[in-house]
Amino acid sequence: MHYPSTWLQGASLGECIACELRLQIIKGTIKPDEVISENRVAADFGTSRSPVREALKALSNEGLIRLERMGAVVIGLTLDDVKELYDVRYLIESFVQQRLADVDQERLITQLNQIIDKMELAVKYNDVVEFAYQDISFHEAIIAAAEHRRIQHLWNSIRHIVLTVLLITTEEVFSMGEEKLLNVIEKHRELLQGLQSKDIEVIKRGVEQYFADSRQTLVTSLPPE
Repeated sequence: MHYPSTWLQGASLGECIACELRLQIIKGTIKPDEVISENRVAADFGTSRSPVREALKALSNEGLIRLERMGAVVIGLTLDDVKELYDVRYLIESFVQQRLADVDQERLITQLNQIIDKMELAVKYNDVVEFAYQDISFHEAIIAAAEHRRIQHLWNSIRHIVLTVLLITTEEVFSMGEEKLLNVIEKHRELLQGLQSKDIEVIKRGVEQYFADSRQTLVTSLPPE
């Protein structure tokens, strides 16, 4: 698996390198305690060391590597780390969805329905990358609609890791067959119905159930530690 090139439009070379290394670290292709050499990465990507340094700095800020004189030492991402990230996702979405109960949702509901349609098309064409992209787009549309700058900043700080984890778990879900994929789509429909209810308690229960199911998928999809 490589990081999808379609997700890298407009990204700098350093960001592109970071995305590929992030995927290989989280997937377990690059293992904890391995040393990442700037020169080796620069040679692999056919570039100078400057974009590689940019990439390694980003990964260091995310806690995936530790920068040392001899190079970058891989820390990796444990299952507990990912569960904590999903705890943050749950807190963000629980807050923003309840916040949206009091606003005009017409444009958002239309957008979310269109995204669900695209998820169904991705299943039809067996497109893992498109399905994962539409999945994250669904949640990002909800977060953006809340128009809360600090929440958006918090989301942006974990977005790259979440998107990478989602790509890995989506590949695993596709291997489970169409019924499992349709079940994932149905869970997004239930979130949408919760939003449309404008009932705080219904929304809270829906988000809680969605992320309980997501945590279960994580356990079966990520590589063993």
